[in-house]
Amino acid sequence: MVFSKLKSKLARTHNTILKGLQSALGIKSREVSREAIEEALITADIGVETSMEIVDLLNESFRWDMDSLREKIKSALYDILKEVESPLEIPHDIKPFVIMVVGVNGTGKTTTIGKLAAKLKDEGKRVLLGACDTFRAAAIEQLEVWAERVGIPIIKHKEGADPGAVAFDTVKAGVSRGVDVVILDTAGRLHTKVNLMEELKKINRVVGRELEGAPHERLLVVDGSTGQNALNQARLFNEGIGVTGIVVTKLDGTAKGGIVVPMARELKIPIRFIGVGESKEDLRQFNAQEFVDALI
Repeated sequence: MVFSKLKSKLARTHNTILKGLQSALGIKSREVSREAIEEALITADIGVETSMEIVDLLNESFRWDMDSLREKIKSALYDILKEVESPLEIPHDIKPFVIMVVGVNGTGKTTTIGKLAAKLKDEGKRVLLGACDTFRAAAIEQLEVWAERVGIPIIKHKEGADPGAVAFDTVKAGVSRGVDVVILDTAGRLHTKVNLMEELKKINRVVGRELEGAPHERLLVVDGSTGQNALNQARLFNEGIGVTGIVVTKLDGTAKGGIVVPMARELKIPIRFIGVGESKEDLRQFNAQEFVDALI
C-alpha cells in the first residue's frame, strides 16, 4: 500500500521513462535503440553521464526485452542512490539538536519545516521553531501558520530584524526549555546570493557560539521539478555552508524526478527526505530501493 502510493506520486517521471524505453525497444537497429534509451533517461533528468554508462552496459549478450532493460537500469540507479540513503537521526546525547533549513524561495522550504516538525512531534520529540527569514513578512506568517497547525512553539522577531539574533534567541530558548529539536527557517533570496551566503554563515557562527557543535544539521530543500536548477542550487549551498542533508520536494508534479540521481552521484550528500505531496505524510524518508522501484 505504501509503495503503491509512492509509485503513483512518481507517476509522471515513471511514465516518461517507460514510454521512452518502450519506444526504444521497438527500434530494429540496436545502435539507434541505444541512443533512444539514452535520450529517454536524459529526458527524465537522470543525467548525461549516468545515462551513457547505463547504455554502455547493454552489450552483445544483453537480452533486448523490457524486463531485462528495467532490471539493468534499476540496478545501475540503485548502486548510485544507496550511497546517499541516510535517514536523519536525532542523537539522544545532543539537546537541543539544531537543524538549520536552507533553500531558495519557492522550493517548499517552510512547508517542509512544518511537515518535519509535525513528524518529529509525532515521534514524541519536543520541537521549537525559529523564524530566521526576516526578509519577508510572509515567511514569518507562513511559519506561524504551520506552528499553530501542528501545535509547536515559535520564536520570531519583527520583519527586517537581524536573522542571527532570531537564531540566537531560538537556540537559547531551546536550551532553557529543554526541547529536543530546534528548527531554524532561513531566507532564500538567491538574486543576492553573496549576501545570502554571508547571512547563512553568520547564523552558523552565532548558533555555534551559543551551543557548541550547532547547527548539527544544515538541511537543504530543493524543488525537484526544476531539474538541473535544483542541482545547481545544491552545488551553490554546499560550497557556501557545507550541506549535510537534502530534501527533494515536489517530485509528484514533475517528469524530471530523475534529478535525484545526478545530485546523488556528484555531491554524495545524504538525501534525508523526498516530498511527494501536500500532506505531512508526503514528506517521506528517502529509501533508495523504493525510489528506484517506483521510478522504473
